Amino acid sequence: MSEISFRSCPLCRTALEKRAIEGLERQVCPACGWIRYQNPIPCSAALVRDSQGGILLVKRGVEPGKGLWGLPSGFIELEETPESACLRELEEETGLMGDIESLIGVYTQESARYKRVIIIGYAVKAWGTLRPGSDSVEACFFPRDGLPRLAFESHVRIIRDGRKGGGG
Repeated sequence: MSEISFRSCPLCRTALEKRAIEGLERQVCPACGWIRYQNPIPCSAALVRDSQGGILLVKRGVEPGKGLWGLPSGFIELEETPESACLRELEEETGLMGDIESLIGVYTQESARYKRVIIIGYAVKAWGTLRPGSDSVEACFFPRDGLPRLAFESHVRIIRDGRKGGGG
């Protein structure tokens, strides 16, 4: 994905210039000094297991990965903590409520749409009535040795690391 350039400063509307800052070429406002940093987008993901050790997955109804399976997950909003975003996404995508049990790990992944995302994986204890939600078309538990193809390599790593650490 190529870099998207801005024409003017979002703070004062002055035309931006390119300058070398911190070893990288960045867009900078010559009037107010605003610098356009390009940062990874933060996401949270929930690893939920049932009483038999099955793993909760959702079939994605939106891109990226539409039609593929993944952990309940999504972007962290500005007013949220990673933990609250994880539990919000769990409820939105599966109808389940949950409690964070432990941090599994922090992962990065390249993204065609967003360049790079940071995914924070949590083991979550969940309860309620399972039903697909806002961004998912199906939600169900799969046996740990019978998982379908997942949309994101980061979710594969969260599941793998969750098994090692006993999370979920």
